[in-house]
This record gives sequence, structure tokens and C-alpha cells, in this order.
Amino acid sequence: MLDGLDPEQREVATALHGPVCVLAGAGTGKTRAITHRIAYGVRAGILQPASVLAVTFTNRAAGEMRGRLRQLGAGGVQARTFHSAALRQLQFFWPKAVGGELPRLLDRKVQLVAEAAARCRIRLDRNELRDVTGEIEWAKVTQTVPADYPAAVAKSSREAPRDAAEIGQIYGMYEQLKRERSVIDFEDVLLLTVGILQDRHDIADQIRRQYQHFVVDEYQDVSPLQQRLLDLWLGDRESLCVVGDASQTIYSFTGATPDHLLNFRTRHPGATVVKLVRDYRSTPQVVHLANGLLNQARGRAAEHRLELISQREPGPEPVRTEYADEPAEAEGTARRIRDLIAAGVPAGEIAVLYRINAQSEVYEQALADAGVPYQLRGAERFFERQEVREAGAALRGAARFGGNDSLLDDVVELPSQVRAVLSTKGWTTEPPAGSGAVRDRWESLAALVRLAEDFVRAKPSATLADLVAELDERAAAQHAPTVQGVTLASLHAAKGLEWDAVFLVGLTEGMMPITYAKTDEQIEEERRLLYVGVTRARSHLSLSWALSRSPGGRASRRATRFLQGLRPGSVASAARGARAGAGAGGSGAVERTGTSPRKRRGPVLCRVCGKTLTDAGEMKLMRCEDCPSDMDEALYERLRDWRAGQAQRLSQPAFCVFTDKTLMAIAEAVPASAGELAGIAGVGSRKLDRFGADVLAICAGEERAEADRDS
Repeated sequence: MLDGLDPEQREVATALHGPVCVLAGAGTGKTRAITHRIAYGVRAGILQPASVLAVTFTNRAAGEMRGRLRQLGAGGVQARTFHSAALRQLQFFWPKAVGGELPRLLDRKVQLVAEAAARCRIRLDRNELRDVTGEIEWAKVTQTVPADYPAAVAKSSREAPRDAAEIGQIYGMYEQLKRERSVIDFEDVLLLTVGILQDRHDIADQIRRQYQHFVVDEYQDVSPLQQRLLDLWLGDRESLCVVGDASQTIYSFTGATPDHLLNFRTRHPGATVVKLVRDYRSTPQVVHLANGLLNQARGRAAEHRLELISQREPGPEPVRTEYADEPAEAEGTARRIRDLIAAGVPAGEIAVLYRINAQSEVYEQALADAGVPYQLRGAERFFERQEVREAGAALRGAARFGGNDSLLDDVVELPSQVRAVLSTKGWTTEPPAGSGAVRDRWESLAALVRLAEDFVRAKPSATLADLVAELDERAAAQHAPTVQGVTLASLHAAKGLEWDAVFLVGLTEGMMPITYAKTDEQIEEERRLLYVGVTRARSHLSLSWALSRSPGGRASRRATRFLQGLRPGSVASAARGARAGAGAGGSGAVERTGTSPRKRRGPVLCRVCGKTLTDAGEMKLMRCEDCPSDMDEALYERLRDWRAGQAQRLSQPAFCVFTDKTLMAIAEAVPASAGELAGIAGVGSRKLDRFGADVLAICAGEERAEADRDS
């Protein structure tokens, strides 16, 4: 049973008495350690299977634990979520403790919250309902009663989705309606179990005789209510083993707190503490970057950070890429993914992770354009989201009957028309407060507004009907079913998962950390969220950001502060690189590009004056913007005319063919061969195959390219 465990895992497996605290870093084999601990105790006759309760936070994790325990010969052990274990006890003891049948469990509380709001004469739309429901859930798991809700919100620096007094009023009415209808909700399962165990010592004693040993996984995520239930299960005993990592606390908005993990040794002075720091998941290069992130962290959780040590062979250095704009970032990411798939990495072992779900649209489009299958995790596809479907219907109606719509009176410009129409669906010039469903809806609508702005920039004469046709085409292209594909997911949805290759995208200030993270504590949780993203990668890790939202936009963005000051490469590879005189291209080197993710070795110098270039556009031109240009103006205009024809033929914005800077670079270089054309930033293998013959023909002075003659 102990064979194959490392020394620290073996220490966990053999620590069968007294309180035990396992501080387990990402990828260190914590599930293996605790399942072997339980199975070893059962095999040794110290633990009886039926007396052990292993608790975790998701049904998936509980199922995985049960499967492993069965394989190890400890199939009689209960492995459940907090709610599943509590509901089982509540159903069994309710007739004895209260009498009669347990009240019906609500499948969804949103409808009752809506009725409570109506009783209070407070109007909530669908997304506000979701946010207020989330606030009620937070209040209950933090053991906050309705009257205390406003004060609790103020004390926790929590940003309520609307007036706290109104939410407290709705919360109180919701509880009253539940009592009137004899129903309970998900949180009541824990609250009622706690109440029975506090009031009925005979029932508490019966449960304690049944379960004499407890194991709690992901202990950094317990809420005050779950901790209270655990205390009642234990009584005055200390037969408890907890496992967690304060650096992976990313769910504080749901009531989770690492305080119970951090205070464990204070509450249990004689506890055995074991640290698992041998990382079996990620390469030394990925682990080095993850450690670097936490080395800059502040706060109490940071004081207890674990320095991971990779147990794997060295792999490729993490790549940090700065793109000129978001479409270029998405296209570059899609191209790199195609290269990985071509090199043998299965599509299902690749993930693109972002901060909010609204960021998915541009990556869905880029992967669809590149012919790469993908699947979304934890969210609907962009064009399948309720708010996007509603917005599409509104835009379609405005395009058809806009002449009779007073909304569009005196509104001529296409983006202004879109803003006017979407303002009826919840879009505003400023984002709403908070981070809930209302904010998610706004982000989706804002993405449509940005798409309209990009569309009209590429096609100035476009009408609302043209935009609707573009949206329909995009939606149709992304509805193709996928079985095995690249995972698109938010960082929160990626917790507990891992892939061979991970692309962390959109890493700009305002998105990472998110703009509504105001306090030091909230900023540090954002850092931990990025840490979780980094530690999902086994071998390949890419971090990227864009200087502007759209092509030609002002390059006003900057990379997340969390990447500042990180040293390039792992310790070993950095030493090798120093000896070899190389230092670029790793986790500390930034590749700047418009659309091409081609790796740059060392600084990029202006070919005219020799100055080091840092601007993405200048790097594409290989010269300073104000240095003399030897561009062939006539060739540039011919290329622009050709691009316009291609964009119309492909029904795509012109920048999707080539950006202006790429055309300028071509007109300056006047390539005479495919190799010379491929050396220009923005011309990758895919575009070389698709447009190379045309561009070379135009550069050679031929009047019309082959594709133009076909059209």
C-alpha cells in the first residue's frame, strides 16, 4: 500500500492518529496520498471502512475518490460532498428530530426569489435575479441573517449587485415564503443539520459513533457553515485529516475562506503537519513561473505559500507574447494550437483559459476559422447565450423595420445604431458594479458593440443588415458539433483540471486583475487565480496580451502587473542560458507581434537608424514609425485594392486578410519568393498558403492576381 509513494506522501499515509494537516501544492498527488492513507488504515485494521467519512466539494471529486478507494480495497468508505452527507443524515433523522417528512428540497431557488422581490415591490430582471440569489446563498453559508446582511456586506468589502437594504428585504421575504410553503433550499440542508446536531445531543452522539474518522479535501474552500457542521460531526475528538492549499483559494465570493486551513495548527496545537511540494504534473519551467508568481504575493495566504519542486524532465520554456490587438492575439493563439496539434499534441489536451466568459467569442471565431475543433467548459458558446440571442433578435428586427423605429431616429452610424438597440437589452456606456450575472450579460453585449465597431472600420459602408448577416454567419460557423476539441474555459472553471498545453490569454491590466478587484485582498485573489491557471499546464504554457482592443486602435494597454519582475526560465535552464549567452524567449522574454507568434531572439532593431524597437507596429515594419520609408506607394495601393476584394469574397473584415502594417511591410520589402514573404511579420504559414501566390504576383508587377481573375 505504501509502495510508490514519495517520503512526504508516505508520511501522510502513515499518520493515522490525531489531527493531521496536509499542505498540498498543485500537482503534488494529494488525492493519491489521502486515498492511500485511508486504504492503509483499513488494511492495517486501524480504521473500519464504515467509520470513515471523506468529504470534498464536487460530485466529480467525490466519485473519483470512491473509485480510487475501491481499487485500493477500501470500497466501504463513504466519500461525499458536504451537502450529500448532510442531506443523507437529515433525511434519516428528520422524523425523529422534528416529525413527519422532510420538507421538499427546491430544485431552483430563482423562481421563489423572484416572487419574494415582487412581494417587496422590487423589480429584478433575469440577471439581477441570479445575482440576488447568489447574494442570498453567500449570506446563508456565512451564517448571516437577513437583518444583518447590509452590515455584513459593508464589513466584508463585498460589492453588492444592488442596494444592500433591498437585498436584505428580499432575503427576509424569501425565507418567509419558504416557511409558508414548507420547502427548503440547498443551504438549508447544512443549516438544518447543524441545528439538529446542536439541539439533539442523542442524534449527534449517534452520528459520532457512526463516523469516527474524517478526511476533508480542498479545505481552503470551506465556508463558515461547513466548518460549523464539521465541528459538530467531530465533537471533542481530533480524528481529522484536512488537505488544502491557501494559494488556490479563488472562491471567496461564494463564502469560501482559507482561514480555517491557516488557523488549523492554532486550533490543534498537537497536529501533524505534512507539506507536499513535489510537483508531478508540470515541468520545471512551468513550476518556476508558478513559484515566481507567488513569490511576489502579499497577505496571510502568501505567508504560507508552498515552493513547488518539479519531478519531471525539463520541457519548453513558457512563452510570453505581446500582440498588437485582440484579433491578432486570437489568431496567433489559434495558429500555435494548430502547430501543437500537428506536432502530435491531442486537441483534447490543449486549453485556452481567460478571465471572463465574454472573452471566449474571439477565440471561438479564431479556432473555427483555423479549422480547430473546440468545446466550451462551464459556459454556453457565445452565440448560444441568452443575452446574445436576444440581442441578435433585436438587431435583426431593427435591420428589418429600423425605418419605423424611433430608437434609430437621427442615428446614422452603424455602431451608434447597435448601441441604441442594445441599450434596450441592458447595455450601458459604463459597466455595472459587481461581478455577477448582470456584469456577465453586460460583457456579452459590450462584445457585440465592439464587434460592430470593428466591422464598420473594416467595411465603412456596412449597414445594420450587413452586420446581422455577419453575426449569423459567425454563429453558424461555430455551431458545428465537436467531440474531441480544444477546451475553452474561464480560469475559475479550470480549477481541478490539467492539460498538456495551456494558453492564458487576455492578460492585461483591467482583466487580470479584473477591474472591479479593488482591495488588496481582492487583488491577491486575482493573483492566485492566475497561479491556478499556470499550474494547469503540464508541459506547454503560453501567456499573452494585446496592446489594443482592435486593429489600428491606440496601444494603451499593458500586461498584467503579476508578470512584472519574473525571471526568465527555470533555475537550471536560466543558468544554461547565461552560459550560452542566451536569455530571450523564455518566461521572462516577451515576443511582440501583430499576428505572427514567431519567436524573436534578442532585441529587434530599426533597419534604418538601429534603435531598439518596442512598439508592435514598428517591430512589424522593422523600422521606427518616423524613420524614412522606402515603401513602394503604388504597390501598397495595389495590395490594398486586392485585400478589399479578398475581404469581400471571403465575407470577412479586411484586417483578417492582412493588417495595414503587414501590407506596408510587404510594400517595403517587395518579396520575390515565398521564403522572403514568410519572413515578414503577419505572414504565417496559413496565410502564405492562402494568399502567397497572389501577393507575390502583385509584387512582381502582374496586373491581376489569380484569385482576382477567378472572382
